[in-house]
Amino acid sequence: MTEPSTQPPITSPSGRELVERDTFQNEAIWLPAMAAQHMNAGKFMIEGKTFTDCLIEGPAVMGMGEGVQFDGCNMGMTQDVKSLFLVPRSQKVIGVVGMAHCRFVRCRFMMVGFSSNEADVALMEEGLISARAVAEKAQQEAQGKTS
Repeated sequence: MTEPSTQPPITSPSGRELVERDTFQNEAIWLPAMAAQHMNAGKFMIEGKTFTDCLIEGPAVMGMGEGVQFDGCNMGMTQDVKSLFLVPRSQKVIGVVGMAHCRFVRCRFMMVGFSSNEADVALMEEGLISARAVAEKAQQEAQGKTS
């Protein structure tokens, strides 16, 4: 991951900076401010954006709609991967930051939960558990070589 920006996070919900942009790189994004800017602009979903090497900050729950992709991201600190996910009890969910057709590349998430339908949550959970197992195995092998 490249060095994070020294610029403060964009947090002004009254502006439209985050609504008008499609790409973000090496930035800290406060997800509640981004959601507020989109709502103020009459947009109920954050769509069509690419985040590269960004820090995505909550507290927030991201409602993952169609076309949301995560490539090489750190989804957050937790002992139990399942604690990152919420499965909705209805077709519509109130209070989440809706995302669609967004791509996150090598981003870090802090204090962000993720919500989607049960099948998508299960796939994402499985992927994170597998990735953790691979990372732990590589770490153990590296430690064995240095002993």
